Amino acid sequence: MSMHELARQVKESSLKLAAAGSELKNKALAQIAASLNGRQDEIIMANLADLERSKQENLAAPLLKRLFFNEAKIADAVDGINSLIGLDDPVGRTLLSTELDEGLELYKVTCPIGVIGVIFESRPDALVQIATLCLKSGNGVLLKGGAEAKETNRILAEVIVDAAAAAGIPANWAALLETRAEVSDMLKMDRYFDLIIPRGSNEFVRYIMDNSAIPVLGHADGICHCYVDAGADLEMALQIVVDSKTQYVAVCNATETLLVHEKIAPQFLPLLQRAMDEKKVELVGCPRTQVLIPVAPASEDDWKTEYLDYKLSIKVVSGLNEAVAHINKYGSGHTDTIITAEKERAARFMEYVDSGNVFWNCSTRFSDGFRYGFGAEVGIGTGKIHARGPVGLDGLVIYKYKLLGCGHVVEEYADRRKTFKHRNMHKEFSL
Repeated sequence: MSMHELARQVKESSLKLAAAGSELKNKALAQIAASLNGRQDEIIMANLADLERSKQENLAAPLLKRLFFNEAKIADAVDGINSLIGLDDPVGRTLLSTELDEGLELYKVTCPIGVIGVIFESRPDALVQIATLCLKSGNGVLLKGGAEAKETNRILAEVIVDAAAAAGIPANWAALLETRAEVSDMLKMDRYFDLIIPRGSNEFVRYIMDNSAIPVLGHADGICHCYVDAGADLEMALQIVVDSKTQYVAVCNATETLLVHEKIAPQFLPLLQRAMDEKKVELVGCPRTQVLIPVAPASEDDWKTEYLDYKLSIKVVSGLNEAVAHINKYGSGHTDTIITAEKERAARFMEYVDSGNVFWNCSTRFSDGFRYGFGAEVGIGTGKIHARGPVGLDGLVIYKYKLLGCGHVVEEYADRRKTFKHRNMHKEFSL
């Protein structure tokens, strides 16, 4: 089948899916969860084949870690789907209701975006999350995963599409792309696609933006920061920084740079080094850091690098203002946290740091759609239009205006026979 025909079919099916009720969509999600469990052995065998091939091809260690998809990962995926089933349907919510005049009522009502193209990295669980979020939000989707996960992605796509069809979802609402040529074709098809979501490096996201007229929701690098302020509880700070860096290093919400107030650095940094040595984390630091602990020097590039590995750059700063300035200069707008006992300092940090997620006294690893209660995510938005932060169900719907009248015409208002009331009705849309 040609890419043009495939896109046409998904577009056609997306219009039918947009009208599907909550009961049908939840039934399909439950069927997908059951099928993932029922075909677990096939999925794991496919993933083992991908892992073995990727090792022979010398795939980088962080990508191998992301590629791994075992029983525990399948269980996590099923938990995510079950969580998604329990969430309210994002489609059909009334956002505004205004009586323009007697018998003339305006409603702003959420609806699916349409057809979404998602290009993502080697994590097979991303395919499950993205497809099920699109299903719940009533969107058609074309998925392009990394070539390193091709066998796993094939079986997962087959399981999801077959299970949804068995539950009564319109055929062809989702499809898997496997070649770069298909992606190139997709970028030219603004007639069929309503949104592209690329998950990858800044360079990759920029390439997509520069080569398509389709709106792009970019997921840029995850250069996340922890800032340990003066007077922070040392034990709390140590626990948060270690979790932010090492709980899972190969993800975009892992901390890459640590900023430490100069007053607390002499006490905190030796504690941190011992903890990071135990986790086998390589440390690099600014000249002031090197005076306090024996680490290699950090270069300018270190401040703007997403390691996705057991490496952490450290900078000693004079205070909150320098920390905020560093984050806004080198960060990617993803997630940044402050550890401090001072509420006013936390408030200033959260106000002035220009990121989609700003935290106080907690790990950057909480920046995640599932942990936020969104039922997983299609990615992290670091821009400022449409959706920002973890993009869950609410980020996959848009809205339309619905106007109900009784023979109203504009001429009566233009010649002032009638005037508008513009009264807020606080009313749900219904016919």
